[in-house]
Amino acid sequence: MSFGIVKLIVYTILYRGTECMEIARLNHKVPFWSLSYIDMGKQYCVLPAVLIVLIFATVVPSSSSSSTISKRFHFNVEWKNISRLCNRKAILTVNGEYPGPAISVNEGDHVEIKVTNGVFINTTIHWHGIKQLRTGWADGPAYVTQCPIKPGGSYTYKFTVTGQRGTLWWHAHIAWQRATIYGAFIIFPRMPYPFPIPIEAEIPIIFGEWWNLPVEGIEDEMYKFGSGPNSSDAYTINGLPGSLYPCSDKDTFIQTVERGKTYMLRIINAALNDELFFTITNHTLTVVEIDASYTKPLDTKAIMITPGQTFTLLFTANQHHQDSTGLFVMAARPYLTTVFPFDNTTTIGFLKYKGTVAENMALPKPSDLVLPHHLPDMEDHAFATTFSHQLRSLATARYPCNVPKKIDKRVVITISLNLQDCPANQTCKGYKGKRFAASMNNQSFIRPPTSILEWYYLNSSSTRYSYDFPHKPPHVFDYTGIDPLMHNLNPDFGTKLFAVEYGTKLEIVLQDTGFLNLENHPIHIHGHNFFIVGTGFGNYNADKDTTRYNLVDPPERNTVGVPMGGWAAVRINADNPGVWFMHCHLEEHTSWGLATGFIVKSGSKSSQSLLPPPDDLPAC
Repeated sequence: MSFGIVKLIVYTILYRGTECMEIARLNHKVPFWSLSYIDMGKQYCVLPAVLIVLIFATVVPSSSSSSTISKRFHFNVEWKNISRLCNRKAILTVNGEYPGPAISVNEGDHVEIKVTNGVFINTTIHWHGIKQLRTGWADGPAYVTQCPIKPGGSYTYKFTVTGQRGTLWWHAHIAWQRATIYGAFIIFPRMPYPFPIPIEAEIPIIFGEWWNLPVEGIEDEMYKFGSGPNSSDAYTINGLPGSLYPCSDKDTFIQTVERGKTYMLRIINAALNDELFFTITNHTLTVVEIDASYTKPLDTKAIMITPGQTFTLLFTANQHHQDSTGLFVMAARPYLTTVFPFDNTTTIGFLKYKGTVAENMALPKPSDLVLPHHLPDMEDHAFATTFSHQLRSLATARYPCNVPKKIDKRVVITISLNLQDCPANQTCKGYKGKRFAASMNNQSFIRPPTSILEWYYLNSSSTRYSYDFPHKPPHVFDYTGIDPLMHNLNPDFGTKLFAVEYGTKLEIVLQDTGFLNLENHPIHIHGHNFFIVGTGFGNYNADKDTTRYNLVDPPERNTVGVPMGGWAAVRINADNPGVWFMHCHLEEHTSWGLATGFIVKSGSKSSQSLLPPPDDLPAC
């Protein structure tokens, strides 16, 4: 028996023995969790079985000399005809599934996903929230970390899931393909969940948007005319619009549950352009994880989730049968912070309690259906603000909150919607016959025809890229107090990036502006998690606002909702070398240029450098 196995057995005895004694000590002393904690202990505190498994592992030959397990998947991008809302059309799918197949791996697994492009347009896949430590080639945004996969081509994304666990997702990252190409990415933890309630089932809930017309041409129209997109025709839960929409009784998500059991909802907002409220009639939701980072348990009647964000929620089916039919509505509707046209509809699904009349009853007619009374109104800014402020990292010895207490560099970035004068001899369909644009620090991002990461890795010369993205706004003014229709700054267009040294403790302050519209912007940063140390309204003031930062247990995320008319400050441990995309996860804003990129330079050690590109990396 190897010394490593001996150490593992000793560790198991000491660690689990200590935990089991703690479980026993907590018996009858944990008011809310106690009974479930003991039930968990019966399953967890079986040391002989653990030792048998470990000893067995030493005498059975392993198929790999490494302790890392490889999980392999094959994605085929293909068209499939789908019927929704009385319409039938071809949509882009992975393996013919809508939503696409869920990927389930374990913390520490090496993952290989071969993506074959079976359609006649380019494609890429992004593994949203995976840190891609030294494997930026596998991140996926087109023309940022890779050239697209051409028709008929294949590319194998290879990465290791390191130090992450929970609910993430994957989606196409080119044009508007993520309208239908998306799915769950679940990472099961090495250790037991830090919440001791036994989970009866884990249920993915993915919100999306449905267009009756083809989505593929929307971005092309926006580029051609400088216009805004058509709003969607429905929201969906796991690809199903729900019975409030026409022809959709059979396209309604229904989940059967047993009274007294606790369930885990893995919530993903894959909608292209809308933040959403979500709730379940008469049930309390407990937030236990956000963006694959554990949180202090938070009981709430509803959540607000931006595109790109994920939540893991627990709820207990604790409603009494005699008080109802056993049928409960789950509902999602948009959180409205825009003056632009939007989809103001509501998608619903149902919980059905097993053993009640709900099991055999028809779904209620829309005219008879009552939405949950605690579903926030579309303009309930107070709820959205309060809810976001209540989220906190778990911050325990096992799951510490490694927020940088001091920073090496602060970058302040204004987020703006803009208007451009219509060029001569062109037709423009934006506001007042102009073109819509969007910018960060008045720079509107243009995705180049080649891969930025390849340019950086090969140290190539190109006039398309530069390192001079401004680290602060080029103009200082009352960002949120201007007349939205009378003031405008014409942005500069280009591919400007900023670079930081390896290990930089970086703070990025994201400031909303009032051009055209004060709006909540979900900003996603690739390659790193970050800590939301502060948010507020009005203009950011470093002298005043830094004194109110939370540097103890701020929430850890990969996507932050910058509040309308306000700001958000995030801190990052910039320890992942490569080129990383930062952009608004409202697809229309990214299409208008609300994005930039930042570079983390390689460190002094080989382990602090970007790995070489894979042999099958697509070429432009």
